[in-house]
Amino acid sequence: MFKKFFRKTPLAWLQVTREKTRLTIALAGIAFADILMFVQLGFMESLYDAAVKPHMNLDGDLFLINPQFENLVAVKSFPRERLYQAAGFDEVESINWMYIGTGEWRNPTTLINRSILIFGVDPATSTFTPADINQQVDSLKLLNRAIFDRAGRPEYGDIQTLLQQTNSLAVQVNDLDLQVAGIFTMGASFAADGNVIVSDSTFLRLFPEREPEEIDVGLIHLKPGATIEQVQATLQANLSSDVVVLTQEEFADREKAYWSSSTPIGFVFGFGAVIGFIVGTVIVYQILYSDVSDHLPEYATLKAMGYSDSHLVGILIQEALILAFLGFIPGGLLSIGLYHLAYASTLLPIFMTTNRAIMVLILTVLMCSASGAIAMRKLQAADPADIFQ
Repeated sequence: MFKKFFRKTPLAWLQVTREKTRLTIALAGIAFADILMFVQLGFMESLYDAAVKPHMNLDGDLFLINPQFENLVAVKSFPRERLYQAAGFDEVESINWMYIGTGEWRNPTTLINRSILIFGVDPATSTFTPADINQQVDSLKLLNRAIFDRAGRPEYGDIQTLLQQTNSLAVQVNDLDLQVAGIFTMGASFAADGNVIVSDSTFLRLFPEREPEEIDVGLIHLKPGATIEQVQATLQANLSSDVVVLTQEEFADREKAYWSSSTPIGFVFGFGAVIGFIVGTVIVYQILYSDVSDHLPEYATLKAMGYSDSHLVGILIQEALILAFLGFIPGGLLSIGLYHLAYASTLLPIFMTTNRAIMVLILTVLMCSASGAIAMRKLQAADPADIFQ
């Protein structure tokens, strides 16, 4: 019975589990490499997602911006006349606009100023899609009213708690007295640690140097049945070259492209993931190489019994794959815990995703397979004569 059992037990599994200490070290190394890749990729994707959250929350089918508009902290304006021209096309149902600026928010408790992203909207028209914004936008019809992003950094003050103690909380933005009339949730990003929404009239009071007819984003709603791509091409061909017409995804991709290519952020996080891959490859290679070296006479004996190099190489690849899957499990679980800690500390939307888990698993398999391929040279050098050494 036991002989039958062992004949069915894969040799690769026996090799991997024979020395528990070596197995533990290997799994710890692979898990560490996976955690490094998970953390780097997770932070990079979450920062990009946070950076485009305002874009993806906008209520529109097409968007007009200045061609030099690259990101929310360095906006470029364009004449509102272009938006009115777009409204003249048959497929366009309605238009809207938005101002964007970076102001100085004074913490009502510590009185310390901190930069904050300010959106100026028409309170009579829907600009954002989230319900918690639209339910409170009417309060912005009164001058010097604002709604505050509760998911911003705590350095702005515990606005939610303070607001619960009073119907309207007095704050200062750009040295102008405002009343916080409500809260919403958007979150911190590359562009800003927090956000606040005001009416277009209040915005122009906060930024008196801004020209009312120079807007930052034009929002276009199309009539039912209109094809977004066709209308986009028509508008772009007929409007002046001082604006570009983008879909919502293109608008968001423009922001991502800025942070990934015009700043070192994309390179830093990508390089960190590469380092994790290399570290894991080296660790697994050392384990497999040591295993082959320690059992070289046994492999030579198998060769003498008629087993081919390809069969023995298959065993080694099986060992690499077993290590890949066993190491991925603790690495993934620990990464989920680190994501929760990072979210609690930074308020960035960093969570485990299926796509990222699959990507890291594939990288782990490639990492271990590459290690096995390198260790094959030692295995292929095994000679039946070695059993007599």
